[in-house]
Amino acid sequence: MNDRVMNFMSEFRSVENEDEKIIEGYFIRYNEETELYSGVYEEITREAVEKNLKGKDVRCLFNHDTAIVLGRTGNNTLELKSDEKGLYGKVRINLNDNEARDIYYRIERGDINACSFGFYILDEGIENRSDGTTKITIRDIDLFEVSPVTFPAYPTTNIAARQKQLKELEETQNKIWRETMKGRLKNGTTSTNVK
Repeated sequence: MNDRVMNFMSEFRSVENEDEKIIEGYFIRYNEETELYSGVYEEITREAVEKNLKGKDVRCLFNHDTAIVLGRTGNNTLELKSDEKGLYGKVRINLNDNEARDIYYRIERGDINACSFGFYILDEGIENRSDGTTKITIRDIDLFEVSPVTFPAYPTTNIAARQKQLKELEETQNKIWRETMKGRLKNGTTSTNVK
């Protein structure tokens, strides 16, 4: 099981009502490709999120920092709703928390306008496309946190882990091809139409 963090620009906004301050926006966009690194793209399906969303106690952190909890679904200070675009979140800011209020005002001013989410991959598909690029489709995840973030970029460690996983997949595919070819040569089959 691989853990991942995905980041992207969002339409985050702050909303002020009489007695509360709210941060809201899309934490996840469905079926939109994100470039992990040159030639490798990833997207997440709606089903991947919706499969495991019900009954989960997901946290809203700032910059993935577990010391800065802005809200959580377990106590209804974070609401998460899935629609055709993605996973929409609404966080009620604790007005007694100076750090949370500071983050609210940074979002209100536009200093912070990106978001991210942390998850474990439960199921994915990998497609090697005709243009030489690779597309990874995330089909099932275990979502554990969402975050407004300062920089919407993939951390190097996560990219490195992803590159290692792709290399292992390529090596496995090459091994299967070699074994298939050995079997064909042994049995006298000359066809090379191997998938």
